[in-house]
Amino acid sequence: MLLEINGLTGTPGGPFRLSVDAGECAVISGPSGIGKSLLLRMIADLDDNTGEALLDGALRETMPAPQWRRQVIYVPAESGWWAAGVREHMQPAQSTLPLLPRLGLSEALLDVPVSQLSTGERQRLALIRAVIRKPRVLLLDEPTSALDETSMLRVEALLKELIADGAAIILVTHNEAQAHRMATRRYHMTSGQLEEIAV
Repeated sequence: MLLEINGLTGTPGGPFRLSVDAGECAVISGPSGIGKSLLLRMIADLDDNTGEALLDGALRETMPAPQWRRQVIYVPAESGWWAAGVREHMQPAQSTLPLLPRLGLSEALLDVPVSQLSTGERQRLALIRAVIRKPRVLLLDEPTSALDETSMLRVEALLKELIADGAAIILVTHNEAQAHRMATRRYHMTSGQLEEIAV
């Protein structure tokens, strides 16, 4: 199993158990405000938690935090941007260019200030920013919430390609149709608990 979560406990409750293998997409659904985003943040080691997280059988504690976060990348619904321009965030640039048209974006956006981007543009660029780092696991929090259907399907096509290439994805979504299209595993989150359900 590529990513295993055993007894993970923190602000949203727990203990949580979850696993996803290379070439799989685990979809987490549940009511708003229940703690799905916090669970992703715990898996990414961005929020305090106890319990085990393993990547290819190696405990998270056995590697430096930056090394874990390079391999297990969390992409929130609204990502942070640390520089004024888009291009500064998109390194290596040669990996970025082929992905822009795939998601319906223009290369000219690389030279636009982040403050002038629409929410949907920021959402897609944040996904590209994560993908070009070639993570083994992507933790995606409502990655298409600001997109129209055409753009959403473009994102899903890219994610399916990553899965086919051996990446693992944990996807939080309220979109039941999207969950049906993407999931190889499904989990439902209630107050402090996570239950695996049939796909």
